[in-house]
Amino acid sequence: MSSTAKLLLILVPFFFDAHMDIEHIPNRAANVSFKFQRIPSPSKDDAATTANLTLVDGTPDGGSAELSALTDGQVPTQSDEPGANFYFNAGTMGGRFRMDFATPLEVMQIISYSWHPGPRGPQLYKLYAADGSEANLNLSPRRGIDPATCGWKFIATVSTIPKTGEEGGQYAASVTDSSGSLGKIRYLLFDCFVTELNDDFGNTFYSEIDVITKP
Repeated sequence: MSSTAKLLLILVPFFFDAHMDIEHIPNRAANVSFKFQRIPSPSKDDAATTANLTLVDGTPDGGSAELSALTDGQVPTQSDEPGANFYFNAGTMGGRFRMDFATPLEVMQIISYSWHPGPRGPQLYKLYAADGSEANLNLSPRRGIDPATCGWKFIATVSTIPKTGEEGGQYAASVTDSSGSLGKIRYLLFDCFVTELNDDFGNTFYSEIDVITKP
């Protein structure tokens, strides 16, 4: 794990009773089904499907898919398929994007999926939420601005970086709350970081993001 990743995990605890569940399918077993034991496979009709996505900061890689690939219900068919994943430019420190549901929804679970045969498989990001009623809400806080100081509620630091062993494969990270609900949310802010600094290729291949709401 890089020193940057370690620092993030030390300084940023979970918000209230937010809980993260992580699953990893190694390269030898990964396939298009994204079938995990506890976390469901990517959905095609969750709340994120109709959400609006906006790039807040950072530059997508020239080979990356559009942001819309994160919510279209489609997943990569192979382990190294740049055009089927969203990822930030090589050599950069990641970036931020916002998800907007148009109206506050009671969110029960947020799941992010990724797939790559090497170091672009693991995930590392900070997750924030807002319901839209915050008086000082800055919808587009660029890097250098702490979202928690401009209307955003910090939910969790999501990290699937393995302590040892194989980095490549498929990852699913599920964020829930012990109360059963993360609250009424209109906006989600994803602040994505590189998972390693050994080379220029530490930006995650994000395949899909699902948001499960109360029926």
